[in-house]
Amino acid sequence: MKCNVVVGVLLFACACFSGCSGKSKTADVSKEKKSYEVKEPVSIVWWHALEKQYDQTVADVVDGFNNSQNLVKVTAEYIGNYSAVNEALVAAHAAGTGLPGVCVANTPYVAEYGAGGLAEDLTPYIKATKFDIDDFGSGLIAATSYKNKQISLPFLISTQVMYYNKTMADKLGVFVPEKFSDMEDFLKKVSKIGPDGTEVWGTIIPGWDQWYFETFFLNNGVKIITDSNKTDLDGTASVETIKTMNRWIQNGTAYFAVGKDASSSMRQKFIENKAFSVLHTSSLYNTYVKKCNFEVGMSWFPAADTKKQEIGGCVLLIPSKNSQAVKNASWQFLQYLCSKDINMKWARETGYIPTRKSVLETEEGIEFLKQKPAFKCIFDNLDLIEPRIQNKKWSQLAKIWMNSLAEMFIEKTDIDKSVTVMASEINEVLED
Repeated sequence: MKCNVVVGVLLFACACFSGCSGKSKTADVSKEKKSYEVKEPVSIVWWHALEKQYDQTVADVVDGFNNSQNLVKVTAEYIGNYSAVNEALVAAHAAGTGLPGVCVANTPYVAEYGAGGLAEDLTPYIKATKFDIDDFGSGLIAATSYKNKQISLPFLISTQVMYYNKTMADKLGVFVPEKFSDMEDFLKKVSKIGPDGTEVWGTIIPGWDQWYFETFFLNNGVKIITDSNKTDLDGTASVETIKTMNRWIQNGTAYFAVGKDASSSMRQKFIENKAFSVLHTSSLYNTYVKKCNFEVGMSWFPAADTKKQEIGGCVLLIPSKNSQAVKNASWQFLQYLCSKDINMKWARETGYIPTRKSVLETEEGIEFLKQKPAFKCIFDNLDLIEPRIQNKKWSQLAKIWMNSLAEMFIEKTDIDKSVTVMASEINEVLED
């Protein structure tokens, strides 16, 4: 009898504690959600880098948000290019005043801002408001995170693509190869070489920014910066990749574009049917379509061991030194900017890619692909868009790399010797 009483008391106690625990958990969830709610009128500023041609889109989006609720008032402010925004943000963070509620940032700055504590950790906001972060895809999530903390959200995202003359491709009966190893034969098929030299280039490789050819190396297994903080650009895989690209260039089927007007010259050659394809950013799709008198196709880069590519464009963040009231208001606006409907508006009107996987399932997403079928190659590979390499010496490394390749491809220096010198210079920079 005594034993039964004790057992009964224990069971009753466990039930009470269990009930209290459940109630506490529910209360915590409710409290967590309320801690990010906007409870009184707040005005915030959005710093962006969208140039004049996007003024109407920016105004429409901001007005749409301001009219959708009555507590948060947003004012958009153009700061300049990404470099100008970075300088203004770093200065405001150091001063602790004059910070925007929401700020745009070029993708290479994400790790730097995370390491410096400049950007607010959005992870608890995402959890509390049940924001569907997974809809961006693992590649974009990784590219906007720092040490497993979601410190920004994908905004106007681009990646490297191969634009090609689809009208010419249909006439020749060819398709852009899926494999890097098939590129050499393919370029010979689509190039036109006359008695005075190349009349139609198979492709043009931008030499003014390593981002455009970087993934050729990464997908061929090259670790541009190793775990021991050295470069693998003098390794076997890298040398073979360089020699392959050099063959394309020396046989007249590919062109390595360098110099002051390299970008505009490359675009003009493509527009004038003097190049079958060019490697460029996906954000310029609208521009190419408007200027070309032929159908423009878009292809994922030919793959090797892997078929990954790197993120370009910009992200959105909330500066960490803002007051909690401003952060809450900013989070509300940030969700709106990255919502499915607004994401599609950006995609239609700016040329950047839709970042949401689920938009393919919407009527608007289906209509978007009907109007821009070339974007399907990006939709199909969203999870393969990865963060860019982050290293404080990256700009110096990239400059040495680009200049060295230009010497090899254009001045025709000995590749093996040039690679050794290049790697030595890069390692000195990394060790400094």
